[in-house]
Amino acid sequence: MEATYSRLGVHVHAPWRVVVRAARSRIAKQHRHDPALKQARKRFYCKMLTCHARHQHLVRTFRL
Repeated sequence: MEATYSRLGVHVHAPWRVVVRAARSRIAKQHRHDPALKQARKRFYCKMLTCHARHQHLVRTFRL
């Protein structure tokens, strides 16, 4: 998932909403509103937000 997060092109200081919007753009249109895939979408968004938080933590820790 780190590679997918890196390809989102989101700045590390961006708010979580920007991350979710960028992640949403990576999901195919026919899958964005499919009720059967709701849990998979939620997991995907959560993983992207986890990666974003991890990157923010690294930046704060090492003051990059």
